[in-house]
Amino acid sequence: MSFKITCKKLKMTQVWKADRVVPVTVLQVEPPAGDGNAFEALKEGALVRVSGVSKGKGFQGVVKRHGFHGGPKSHGQKDRLRAPGSLGPTAPQRVLPGRKMAGHMGAKRVTVRNLVVAEVRPEERLVLVRGAVPGTRGAKVELKISG
Repeated sequence: MSFKITCKKLKMTQVWKADRVVPVTVLQVEPPAGDGNAFEALKEGALVRVSGVSKGKGFQGVVKRHGFHGGPKSHGQKDRLRAPGSLGPTAPQRVLPGRKMAGHMGAKRVTVRNLVVAEVRPEERLVLVRGAVPGTRGAKVELKISG
């Protein structure tokens, strides 16, 4: 049986667990699913998947968007430092579909799987998930418990 719980991402912080610092993301469970059975399903150490819309980065070049290396600083290059380079073969005389180029980055639905529930605080309606969760602070995310 699996549950889907809508949460609000509050912040990232760290907690101490067994003499170790654990990075966690604090999620606040929204009121409709904030009843008791949702918190009963959530246990410390449970694996969950979290889905949300990632942070938007706007229009980005190929170096930031796809990790291209760019051109050399010397050997006669002037303004080719962050340029993509060659766009493909000359035979079709067009750019083939699927070519990695500059464009809009982020603001997509992303699912992070196998995150561990570090702590559950039912009286405050908080769930502390170990690791990073997609989205900005205050963003709605969907927590799915499989099991």
